[in-house]
Amino acid sequence: MHYEMIQVHQQSGLCRITLNRPDKRNALHPQLIGELIEAFRAAGSDAACGAILLTGAGSAFCAGLDLEHLQSLEHKTPAEHHADSARIAELFLALYDCPRPTIAAVNGAAIAGGCGLATLCDFTLAVPRARFGYTEVRIGFIPAIVSSFLRAQVGEKQARDLLLTGRIVEAPEALALGLVNRIVEPEELLPACEALAAELLKNSPEAIAATKRLLRDQTRAALDAEIAAAVQANADARLTDDFREGIRSFLEKRPPQWPSLNLK
Repeated sequence: MHYEMIQVHQQSGLCRITLNRPDKRNALHPQLIGELIEAFRAAGSDAACGAILLTGAGSAFCAGLDLEHLQSLEHKTPAEHHADSARIAELFLALYDCPRPTIAAVNGAAIAGGCGLATLCDFTLAVPRARFGYTEVRIGFIPAIVSSFLRAQVGEKQARDLLLTGRIVEAPEALALGLVNRIVEPEELLPACEALAAELLKNSPEAIAATKRLLRDQTRAALDAEIAAAVQANADARLTDDFREGIRSFLEKRPPQWPSLNLK
């Protein structure tokens, strides 16, 4: 398949997928989301691929939703919002369900949906300047779809902290929270990921896939129900006045004036 917003390179059993919108800080765009879903599924079904490395071109890993796409959300119908939310869930599940071991090389900021991509990988290696955050509440939105995965990773108390504050977490704290496996210097990021992949490639591909499937299936019924509810919650949040104000204030670079504060 021809990709325009990602680069895919495979060598010696390692499939490297690079988000390739450096001028947009690799922000998530509908086309990019579709290309990632296709790439994850293609790599997962390719016998020549033993591990997947995900990274970003330029100075950022992924800065969240694309601004142009963010602007368009205000004019979508409820059905379109639901379909758009379902597509994001499909992306996260394509990564989560991938039978190959996945490694995120976080070379910079990983924000909102980008943070979800970085931390959903089986292994997450980051440079010291990498920053993480689920910032959705800052624009009147909710980090619905990622919440189930995050709670399983860090526990409910820490998940509430990250999701309700929307604060930015530096790499050392992300390591302490369990969002990151290891911090490495920028020049060592890709070599360290490749060395990890080489170790993984020594193991049985069938056993790795079966282990990942076992871990997934232990919580799958609950996860599927939570994701379905999250997709609807995500779509509903886009119809609120606070979300509209959040988008406008963000694009206009001003503090939001939340309509919900004025309700009587």
